[in-house]
Amino acid sequence: MRINANGISINTQIDGPEGAPWIIFSNSLITDLTMWDDQAAELKTSFRVLRYDQRGHGGTQAPDGKYTFDMLTADVTALMDALAIRRAHFCGISMGGMTALFLAQRHSDRFDRIVAADCGPASTPASAQQWKERIDLAADKGMGALAEVTIPRWFPPEFVATKAPVLDKVRGMIKATPFKGFAGCAQALSDYDLRPGLAGISRPTLLIVGTKDATLAGIKQIKEAVPGAALVELEGAGHLSNLEQPQAFTRAVRDFIKPA
Repeated sequence: MRINANGISINTQIDGPEGAPWIIFSNSLITDLTMWDDQAAELKTSFRVLRYDQRGHGGTQAPDGKYTFDMLTADVTALMDALAIRRAHFCGISMGGMTALFLAQRHSDRFDRIVAADCGPASTPASAQQWKERIDLAADKGMGALAEVTIPRWFPPEFVATKAPVLDKVRGMIKATPFKGFAGCAQALSDYDLRPGLAGISRPTLLIVGTKDATLAGIKQIKEAVPGAALVELEGAGHLSNLEQPQAFTRAVRDFIKPA
């Protein structure tokens, strides 16, 4: 279902019973809402699950130009308004994790519990240069070339060697991402800083990270800064920990957001 919000058409999927507490899932860069299939299947029995494709991804409109986290967070609150969602839990991974933490800083009145997975506290000059190189690669050789360099960066070698169906799904999502959407969001990831607002987050916050993910040190910095934040480390998982260890990831989320 496509919803017009914040000036674009946003692709969404809603599962679960009407009247149940809402939980919103936000995807990483160059994926789409199907990355949350396992979590939605499990949680839709107790929650109203809203998945959406981030700006420029999946079935969501991909406007020209540079995107910012101001845009990405405004997309969420506008989508909630369009669907008459007053409050929700929110779970995001990687780019979706940064979105979650910005929402917690700026719109605490709209959210109950925040889950942010496999994300870092701020961009750096080095990371900005890496994003420029990846944008240039995709511009020159296409999103398929980006898929081949991304898979080994996201997933540990032992997972790559044994989990072909998951990797095929991820490659498909990457290749289907519009270049404009990738480039726009990559620019948002090149220039952001969560740190000034972390100490002011008042919502209960859960951080999840794979122990083999490059964001491990950064997410520990986030934990130290966010008052009362909990951290779950998924042993041996890489960057998309919800795809590598879906049962453990879903259990951590469910235990954190389950109704009192």
